[in-house]
Amino acid sequence: MHIDLAKAQLAFLGVVVVVVAACSSDTDSRIPKLRIAGIPDQNATQLARRYNELTDYLSQKLGLEVEYVPSVDYAATVTAFEQDEVQLGWFGGLSGVMARLEVPDSEAIAQRVRDQEFRSVFIVHSSVEAETLADLGGLTITFGSELSTSGHLMPRFFLGQAGVDPERDFKRGPSYSGSHDKTWKLVESGAFQVGALNEAVWQAAVEEGKVDASKVRVLQVSEPYADYNWTVRGDVESKYGQGFKNRLRQALLDMGGERPELMVLFSGEAFIATSNGNYAAIEDVARKQGIIE
Repeated sequence: MHIDLAKAQLAFLGVVVVVVAACSSDTDSRIPKLRIAGIPDQNATQLARRYNELTDYLSQKLGLEVEYVPSVDYAATVTAFEQDEVQLGWFGGLSGVMARLEVPDSEAIAQRVRDQEFRSVFIVHSSVEAETLADLGGLTITFGSELSTSGHLMPRFFLGQAGVDPERDFKRGPSYSGSHDKTWKLVESGAFQVGALNEAVWQAAVEEGKVDASKVRVLQVSEPYADYNWTVRGDVESKYGQGFKNRLRQALLDMGGERPELMVLFSGEAFIATSNGNYAAIEDVARKQGIIE
């Protein structure tokens, strides 16, 4: 049987081209998977939608596989970052400081515009007659997570400025709901008389008609402080190549223009560049309160 050698060689080369193309279509399998996490500050369904869409976006932008790793609480997110189970985290101001202290050379690389001047909201049940923070003594209060910046650290700081000691002045001492959406629901239900939570979560709940305004009201909105941020491990370029940190930052900065609907899931319009120094005041407050030693 006669075989046309030229045709056989062309056929073989065609198979090789198809295989190579298939292996390098969208992501490079030789590069380690990038794992991301975020503090669980809202319900799991909302978080899954947010991060599943984000992983698709980052995979396309960076040319590697990106995976979302859910966390059970704030501390678990910090631990996962410390142990290199995730390389990029969406942290609050406090949890971001804690994560960076655990991993040398880690950097806060992006935040939303609103995170430059973030605020906490103090809410009270409609039956409460208080008009200022100083009037809250003797009532019951729930914060969010113990490691939440907007749901615990800064509200505790502002209460102190008003002369209120959460451990001494509230009935039964403070409670912790675990997340911002649970905080306002607990106050609305009457389980607690006072709550402190993230301004963005509160505003979204009100705008979406989830809050019963006849049962809960805003007592006070805090002064501004720096809060949420994307923090990346200091050793990422040893895994993903020189310049990867800047590529990752740029992908996040591009998101507002390229995927505005995805930014809505982060309660913002765009990410902007940030740096570790912007959270120095948060670290100082945490050290004075004994949360960071």
